[in-house]
Amino acid sequence: MNNKKYINKVIVGISGGVDSAVSAWLLKKQNYQVEGLFMKNWEEDDENKQCNSYQDLNDAKSICKSIGIKLHKINFSSEYWDYVFKNFIYEYKKGRTPNPDILCNKKIKFKFFLDFAIKELKADYIATGHYVIKKKINKETFLCKGFDYTKDQSYFLHCLNQNQLSKSLFPLGRFKKKYVREIAKNIGLSVANKKDSTGICFIGPKNINIFLKKYISSESGNIVNTNNKIIGKHSGLIHYTIGQRKGLKIGGIKNNLINKPWYVIKKDILKNILVVDQGNYSKNLMSIGLIANQLNWINKDTLTFPIHCNAKTRYRQYDVFCKVHKISRFYIKVIFNKPVCAVTPGQYVVFYIKNICLGGGVIDKNIPVIKDDTSNLID
Repeated sequence: MNNKKYINKVIVGISGGVDSAVSAWLLKKQNYQVEGLFMKNWEEDDENKQCNSYQDLNDAKSICKSIGIKLHKINFSSEYWDYVFKNFIYEYKKGRTPNPDILCNKKIKFKFFLDFAIKELKADYIATGHYVIKKKINKETFLCKGFDYTKDQSYFLHCLNQNQLSKSLFPLGRFKKKYVREIAKNIGLSVANKKDSTGICFIGPKNINIFLKKYISSESGNIVNTNNKIIGKHSGLIHYTIGQRKGLKIGGIKNNLINKPWYVIKKDILKNILVVDQGNYSKNLMSIGLIANQLNWINKDTLTFPIHCNAKTRYRQYDVFCKVHKISRFYIKVIFNKPVCAVTPGQYVVFYIKNICLGGGVIDKNIPVIKDDTSNLID
């Protein structure tokens, strides 16, 4: 009979990768009662094996056996379809570029997974392999950047609230990825050298353009330059994003600009036109600010507008100093201290003061350096 006394019970989301595996091991070493949960969030891979869920499940089983913990399995495919994938398709149809990973964290991992772990498995906490740090100051819980800045994932967790953070543990926040792999090797985990998953799960290694054609109809149209001169054909606006360089197929010398690559600067959905310009420092590619909605402030009671802070408009981007103005309950205006490249509607803007993540929202519109119709929407 096991009479060992544990601190608390924690359910670790075991994905089959090295990060969640080492997280589970670390928590067990810290005397938590640890159990694993493998979540299946996409059904189609049963047929096409796009997400490698079979291999991931086998790896999850191997991990839990090595560590000596129980593994639960659950299927959240229906919830994922309703709360993440439908939004993904809807945004693409509007000509925007969504980030389903953030919505997956908000709706699946830190809602359905959290609720299931607490209510059904009687856990005190859930844990994930995210590289972030949680701090509690005066009864308030703060989300901070991970120690390894090259792996920091606070951008993806900016949508969490106080309750979700208080019930979550992030064992890897103070480790570097290299050291996490060393731990995995030293304790003999089979996934010690497994590659990190990249891209969108339900697309996997498959070409995103091929995937999107299954769900969204689109027509080819003209590619024009900033003088409205037709210089090529696009294969459907859903296949392009602001700032994109590759895949435009409009090489050669045009506008007398030699060896200057072309970039997408605008998508005109009504006219089915893709607008491009040459040079990655083109003013047409730069924004002095943005309008954002669907806001989430992690520590909203501590904020006073206007906020002077740093911002990221995409993952791995360097922080840019900005000023955040409150327009209404649902909208904010962000002004950068210097122009930012390729601010993309549908993506997320996330705010920081030093290492503390304040929260963020969805980019609704950019405020261009060169004024166009968007400027009329700015107060």
